[in-house]
Amino acid sequence: MAAVIVLSQARPNIKLDPRSSSALRSDCAGNLMRLSWGEALAMGNELEVEAINGSRHVVLTPTLAAQCGYSMESDPWGNIRIYTSLMACYVDNKEDTTFDVGLRLKLYSRTSPDVVSHDVRQTCSYSRWASREILCDRNYMEVSRYVATPHAKGVAKAQSKDDDSKINAIPDTQSADPGIWKVTFDAAEPVSMVQKEAEQAGYSVTSTSKRLVMRSPYNTAETRQENVAGIPMEVIKVILYHKTPHGLSLVNMDAACPTGGVLFTEDVISWHIPRRVTPLIDGSFRIAEMHMGINGQRLDRSQMAKRGYTLATTDFHIVLEMPVGSPDGYYKSHAPDYQYHITYTLEPMLEVLWRKENAHDDTRYKVLFPITTPLMPRPPHIKDDTTIEDRLFRVQVGTFLHDVELRNITFSTGVLTVEECNAKGFTVQEHNFPNGSKSFSLQVPFESDVVLKHNPDPLVTIYTLSLIFGFMVLPEETPFAHPVELQASLQDVVLPTISGTCDQNQFYISVEYGSQGSNFQTMVGSRQLTPEVSRKEYNFQENGTNFSLVVPYNAPDTVFEFMTTHSVRARLDILLFDPKNNWLLADFYLSCHFPLTTTKCYPNGTMTALAVKVESVPNLIPSWLTLKDKSCKPTFSNDRSAYFSFSVNSCGTTRTFFDHYMMYENEIGLYHNNEGPFYHDKGVARTSPIDPDYRQTISCIYAINETKAVSFSYQQRLGEPSAEIGSGRLMVEMRLAEDSSYKLFYQAEDYPVVRYLRQPLYFEVALMESTDPQLELVLENCWATLHEERTSLPSWDLIVDNCENREDKALTVFHSVEGDVSISLQSHIKRFSIKTFTFTKDEEVLKDEIYVHCDAVICDKNSQSDGVCKGCVRPAGGGSSRQPEMKGVKREQRSMESSNQRQISSGPILLLNTEDSE
Repeated sequence: MAAVIVLSQARPNIKLDPRSSSALRSDCAGNLMRLSWGEALAMGNELEVEAINGSRHVVLTPTLAAQCGYSMESDPWGNIRIYTSLMACYVDNKEDTTFDVGLRLKLYSRTSPDVVSHDVRQTCSYSRWASREILCDRNYMEVSRYVATPHAKGVAKAQSKDDDSKINAIPDTQSADPGIWKVTFDAAEPVSMVQKEAEQAGYSVTSTSKRLVMRSPYNTAETRQENVAGIPMEVIKVILYHKTPHGLSLVNMDAACPTGGVLFTEDVISWHIPRRVTPLIDGSFRIAEMHMGINGQRLDRSQMAKRGYTLATTDFHIVLEMPVGSPDGYYKSHAPDYQYHITYTLEPMLEVLWRKENAHDDTRYKVLFPITTPLMPRPPHIKDDTTIEDRLFRVQVGTFLHDVELRNITFSTGVLTVEECNAKGFTVQEHNFPNGSKSFSLQVPFESDVVLKHNPDPLVTIYTLSLIFGFMVLPEETPFAHPVELQASLQDVVLPTISGTCDQNQFYISVEYGSQGSNFQTMVGSRQLTPEVSRKEYNFQENGTNFSLVVPYNAPDTVFEFMTTHSVRARLDILLFDPKNNWLLADFYLSCHFPLTTTKCYPNGTMTALAVKVESVPNLIPSWLTLKDKSCKPTFSNDRSAYFSFSVNSCGTTRTFFDHYMMYENEIGLYHNNEGPFYHDKGVARTSPIDPDYRQTISCIYAINETKAVSFSYQQRLGEPSAEIGSGRLMVEMRLAEDSSYKLFYQAEDYPVVRYLRQPLYFEVALMESTDPQLELVLENCWATLHEERTSLPSWDLIVDNCENREDKALTVFHSVEGDVSISLQSHIKRFSIKTFTFTKDEEVLKDEIYVHCDAVICDKNSQSDGVCKGCVRPAGGGSSRQPEMKGVKREQRSMESSNQRQISSGPILLLNTEDSE
């Protein structure tokens, strides 16, 4: 980095700090003065350097620095070295032996308007000048030669201090050195310039009391590239015309500086310089001295050995070898193409003294040559310290140089800064090592949401943590990243479990979720459990860790294993499976005996029998079952059972007498014949009735050999016979129709009936098994409750004293039965409809089901008595009273059933909310 930093902005007030900063250090290094400073740019400041020439301060721009013999080296962290040639402009030179160098350093802060200034003065003594001295610095080549000047002493005495300063200053037209006439460059075409022209071209041509000095920046028009012993070098060939009292002398001011010759291995830097620099040396010579140095300062042999440096010669080269990582250099991080690399920078120095044989013409050759290795990839090493016992991912990534910072980490859920990671419960730490390197570690629990989980089999979980570490190289703030994927496998899955019990009518099933939660599907029998089925049919309950089902023994998903005269053994199969991987997680079956009377015998010689579909005949269709007489088919059948009713002297029933009883016996079976639909898959008909697919024997036993005494008497009839007054009970039934046509009604197995809020419910109340046209059914009161008990609270009136409840917004509507040809006695039936509603308290729904109850009165149409039989008589002022704070307040204690009053109920009715419901 051969540059002097100069600011062109307006200058604020300068504060001169007379105290020498603790980080400033100046010393003399042969023909150089070296200034080191270790904190300027590290504090975010910008630096400007001025040369102090008496009372003048001259700002050293990069161009002026190269022309006048100043150079600067800085690392990325602001550590600075400034080199000043003792033959530089603005140096106070006393007889080429004592040199006073003055520099002013100005620091410009980005955050403060003030400028901090440091003045540095250093006096160096140097008298071991060779006949010719060549200095190769970062930004210029300098050559000085001794010239014999018999009157130089007198001239020096005649000059004042100011004159001395002008000798080393860049001369203008009035102050041009009269001893230098012109300069000739041996370029592609010879070029001659007078001193002023050479200075305007960027060169420096001066003389001191005993020496001529020529300085050239690199890459000027008159320099050229040459290959010397395989080493690229920049060469300038100059003849200086110098006027002396003895006449005009021509002085060779050639210079050559290496621009390459460095070889790298992973561990060693080898720097090759030609042993004979042919542009400078001709004829025979020997190497009188050879020294190696670092940062412009010579090292002795013990220092070199301690650092592992070697200096040797071959037939053609001088070779310096330096280990990569020497403490004299520094490492630097880089991130080209988003990948981590490092370089190592070292500034060796070579100083050689060539001496011609049989002559006193010495050439001292000094080269300062900063070397930076090529980019060396250093992919971070990942150390996986995951501890399965702690269920914790632990990873360490490194190592990095000190100029790398961890800024963020990208997880599967997004990007988190280091601070956000620690706040989330992850542990991010930086680990620093004695050699100046560092690494970073991260801890993440398995249960975190950034960890992905996968199950390769039902009992094993693979935890995967995919992340990208986001780093930054300072101070350039160059980003790079490194992806990491960690995995851990654990046999830690707790499978769901199933348990169950039975009572007289139902199965009770409980499922514990296990460690995977409810991520499974449930099969009940051969049917997958859906939300609709679970709620509507099986009273599904769930609390986050388990769910339960209540399944009636005769539900569609149960299986009847076998049956006896008084019971049936039913089985419920439950299976839990993972639909994604088709894994069986748990299976369970529960078989229980449930009381069931399959055969009934009546005194009038009638038999009834119930046949059910059993597991051993899976393809049985109950409607195909018959008695022995195949014309005797079921009175009623569905997909699970068939019901037969017949007299003992029909349908092929046989009779057998025993000592004290008589048995009637028949058989329910599935028989095949050519006329029926019973065929095998291959199309061959079954014709044998001897061995049916299904057989159930039914029998009734009657006691015999009983003696009954019968008496008879006769009395002459005095009048016409009359009927004796007896007593009996009439039956009333309430049904719920599917729609307003009242054609189809819900059966017992259809309950609970599901309806949306404000959807109509159509009820029919009918007087059953009566043909008396003088009777009329009247609905006295109807009401809805939250619970099945008809006297429970809360309740809501629907019909009051044979009238609709006018206080209800969803008004009860009576429907006429006139015109319905299916009804023979219209006075025996009443129909009404309501709109579904829910019971609420403080705007909260209490329960999502209702029950409907009615008190019906059977009236004599010819009676003129008052009361409910008179019909709806509404009092003045409207309907019934109620308490408005809670919907469904009971009106009064419901009366017990009287001789002509019947109590009927319907329900439950489940309610579903919709977006447009009120």
